[in-house]
Amino acid sequence: MSDILPVRPLALVTGASSGIGLELAQDLAERGYDLLVTADVPELAVAAEGLGQHGTAVQAVQADLATAEGVATLVDAVAALERPLDVLALNAGRAKGGEFLDIPLAEDLATIDLNVVSTVRLSKALLPGMVQRGGGRVLITSSTAALMPGPWYAVYAATKSFLLSFAEAIRHELKDTGVTVTALLPGPTDTEFFERADMVETRVGQSGKDDPAKVAREAVEGLLAGKDKVEVKSVRAKGQSAAAAVLPDKAKAAMHASFTKPTE
Repeated sequence: MSDILPVRPLALVTGASSGIGLELAQDLAERGYDLLVTADVPELAVAAEGLGQHGTAVQAVQADLATAEGVATLVDAVAALERPLDVLALNAGRAKGGEFLDIPLAEDLATIDLNVVSTVRLSKALLPGMVQRGGGRVLITSSTAALMPGPWYAVYAATKSFLLSFAEAIRHELKDTGVTVTALLPGPTDTEFFERADMVETRVGQSGKDDPAKVAREAVEGLLAGKDKVEVKSVRAKGQSAAAAVLPDKAKAAMHASFTKPTE
């Protein structure tokens, strides 16, 4: 009998220090994946330590993916492992709530750099290896905010629309390669998102939210099944999305704004 143990599959999860990203990493660890996790905060080290309890090998890379240097640091870390990447979960993101004209330009550009530019950079750098090998699963975290105009966090909602379109487009391009691309569209989720985005004092910030562990579980199940997208949302959010599907854009924007406009 051979003593050689099978090599565990490897997953990369961005934005993994908390929230949906941490739960994605946790779910993948429980399914037998080794992990490369990244975020731009020191708390990542604590998260990585907790993820190792399932016998998972975990490497943490603290990097600011909103910069080209941060993306390069992460890509180099992947290459240094000299292992095939089986799952690529591009989850890192940020938002800034408020009226567009009141939000500093630097804040909006930082949102675009992290949500959009880093996703494109990492996809361009890491997808070729998956395609060359003929297999892999990619998850791109969009949002139900992508489904309609998003007043009071206009740039954030627009980046999520980009991510949904991008995921669906490259999924089509890669359909004969063995690599699948899944878009994740969570609704309001119980994470630090609303505090960080200064959106606590909004209807959506004060309403009920989905459990991030549930969101991650459904996301990973859909990802591994090769689904095109996974929508995870409460009954109320499902009703809003159904209404948005038949409303004109002007009405969609008004409906969305009723939840995202500050209440103060």
